[in-house]
Amino acid sequence: MALDWISPADRVQALPPYVFARLDELKARAREQGLDLIDLGMGNPDGATPQPVIDAAARALQDPANHGYPPFEGTGNFRRAIAVWYERRYGVQLDSEGEALPLLGSKEGLTHLALAYLNPGDLVLVPNPAYPAHFRGPLIAGARVHSLMLSAANNWTIDLGAIPDEVAREAKVMYFNYPNNPTGATAPREFFEEVVAFARRHEILLVHDLCYAELAFDGYQPTSLLEIEGAKDIGVEFHTLSKTYNMAGWRVGFVVGNRHVIQGLRTLKTNLDYGIFAALQSAAETALQLPETYLENVQKRYSNRRDFLIAGLEKLGWKIPKPLATMYLWVPCPPGMGSTDFALTVLQNTGVVVTPGNAFGEGGEGFVRISLIAEIDRLQTALDRLENAGIRFE
Repeated sequence: MALDWISPADRVQALPPYVFARLDELKARAREQGLDLIDLGMGNPDGATPQPVIDAAARALQDPANHGYPPFEGTGNFRRAIAVWYERRYGVQLDSEGEALPLLGSKEGLTHLALAYLNPGDLVLVPNPAYPAHFRGPLIAGARVHSLMLSAANNWTIDLGAIPDEVAREAKVMYFNYPNNPTGATAPREFFEEVVAFARRHEILLVHDLCYAELAFDGYQPTSLLEIEGAKDIGVEFHTLSKTYNMAGWRVGFVVGNRHVIQGLRTLKTNLDYGIFAALQSAAETALQLPETYLENVQKRYSNRRDFLIAGLEKLGWKIPKPLATMYLWVPCPPGMGSTDFALTVLQNTGVVVTPGNAFGEGGEGFVRISLIAEIDRLQTALDRLENAGIRFE
């Protein structure tokens, strides 16, 4: 029985519907109708977590020392593994005692950072389109979001010169994400240098989401914000083990960078959670220590799928640039169709699930995001279904 005199707080009612929850409802209904779904909608990697990681978790489960509350700041071993990983990957030195904090997945940390650093009415800069946590976290905190509209004409990178001076002066925090979700865009090192200079000039806290750091192809190496001189003075960077290591359900991520910002987030989190189960942190250490051959196999798997799907879509009229990173294709809708209508048409007529681009903000209208999370044979089936249903780009 609903109680009409109890209603959610304004901060919840102000949130737009979360598209992935809505997609789950539509998928469940389609399955009830007997459709064989090919789900390319979520950023949920297919396949098993690497066996060494599973084995490490199993061993850690047997240790009673891991059965109590973990330290609020995460285990020392995991934090040291994070620091070693960053130095090996980017040449960035971190103090594991204060410049690295494990998280219950990066989404949790990105949202809680907004609560820790944004007051109601504060102005935050967020690209549009963007991963939903980048703008939903600030909205939950009661902040005002100024959208930095991205476009294909600018290769889906932020145009810092288009930000009005009065907006830049008032802004407190800026979220950004390269390699980018949802567009798959990458940004050159020069962009990171420019954004650090911009943030220092206007005293803006930079929040960079580097969750696709290792899903890079064709020799491309993503840039870490912390590689840029002075970035650690004004910024933090988030990472997750969900994508590279097929650990989406394990909920393990971390944030690194400015120790004072991290301490503020830690203070908030001590009032909300007890951190990651220590056995999972042991498993995460193992993931970060996997040999390069594991990473090379992951990259090859996604690049093969990327190439296969782009070639197949080209036969149906699409010409899609090859993204150098991430696990997504950013695909324009056929002329005259909006993102939601096209995604629903594809789902209802083919059983293939894609994500409407407007789920990532109005800047994503006119596109859908396709995740490379199925084997080649299933991608071929998806292409066959599109062709049989007469779905083309014309």
